[in-house]
Amino acid sequence: MSVIMWTALGSLAAWLWLLLGQGFFWRTDVRLPAGREPGPEDWPAVCVVVPARDEAAVLGESLPSLLAQDYPGRAEVFLIDDGSSDGTGELARELARRGGGLPLTVDSPGEPPAGWTGKLWAVRHGIALARARAPEYLLLTDADIAHAPDSLRRLVAAARAGGFDVVSQMARLRVESLWERLVVPAFVYFFAQLYPFRWIGRRGGRTAAAAGGCVLLRAEAAERARIPDAIRHAVIDDVALARAVKGGGGHIWLGLAERVDSVRPYPRLRDLWRMVSRSAYAQLRHNPLVLAGTVAGLALVYLVPPVALVAGLWWGGAATAAAGGGAWLVMAATYAPMLRYYRQPLWLAPLLPFTAFLYLLMTVDSAVQHYRGRGAAWKGRTYARPDAVPEEG
Repeated sequence: MSVIMWTALGSLAAWLWLLLGQGFFWRTDVRLPAGREPGPEDWPAVCVVVPARDEAAVLGESLPSLLAQDYPGRAEVFLIDDGSSDGTGELARELARRGGGLPLTVDSPGEPPAGWTGKLWAVRHGIALARARAPEYLLLTDADIAHAPDSLRRLVAAARAGGFDVVSQMARLRVESLWERLVVPAFVYFFAQLYPFRWIGRRGGRTAAAAGGCVLLRAEAAERARIPDAIRHAVIDDVALARAVKGGGGHIWLGLAERVDSVRPYPRLRDLWRMVSRSAYAQLRHNPLVLAGTVAGLALVYLVPPVALVAGLWWGGAATAAAGGGAWLVMAATYAPMLRYYRQPLWLAPLLPFTAFLYLLMTVDSAVQHYRGRGAAWKGRTYARPDAVPEEG
């Protein structure tokens, strides 16, 4: 029992450190100010760039919300059809004709050259078109993201007020199916644990991240950081973008969204599995030692507490049971705010070890796929290079 007891105590110590020393990652109050901000007297020009590949299924919900933005300044939308085979471009034009709103340009960049992911090649094409309008800001948003009518106004007001080069919101993902309820809130919880939002907003801090579904980027900062050319083969392009901007002296901000929502469904476990596993090993820089450390860390932090509690109760180890139960309690308590943000029942909080085990398996599967040399496939396009995995949207 001594080994189990000391392991349980190590897990409890890890959770106490995470609770107090990891930027209060578990809190969900890093958001844009509520209500309508007064904003600047002169609202700057903004160009919205939407890379889209085979998005006809979700475009009817997302694109009208962009075209209907209540923005006082000049704004225009560029939808870049990345070789769609489902009529995405034609549907976008039809939606604009029927609904009106902001001007819409639909264009296609052709197949990406070697070394580029399809999404970033489309973003590059969109930014090139936007430069002719000389915008002060670029809004990079995915084709599955629906925005409230005041979304653009609030983003620009926050960027101007805070002097930010990047203002990004993590869109609220869909949570309707059983698997979405189990996996999606944990996905955002784990992301915040890796990249505490409070640390991201610090000037001079090292932590940098963004959420690719909603990124307001100052055009000058994009040019200075050579976005997207400098990150053209990035697997996790939103984090790479934030690092490039912050590395060049930029000021960035990331928070949870109120009324910016992903409309993409992930009804089955395999859909969520693919979403996570296609980039999990890239997050570990394709390093087997980092993978081993990650697996061990996930096991210690998330799997040991319930095992220690059951083992302690079964074999009469009070200290082991107390340490395991305490760690599990802290884990569930830190997860509860994210469940409330996603409007999910709190009884899901004690199930976080099970969800973490799924993420552990997804990460290992991501590494297995990498070493099998299969590359990655997304929407009919196969990428042989492990550092050229396509991103969603």
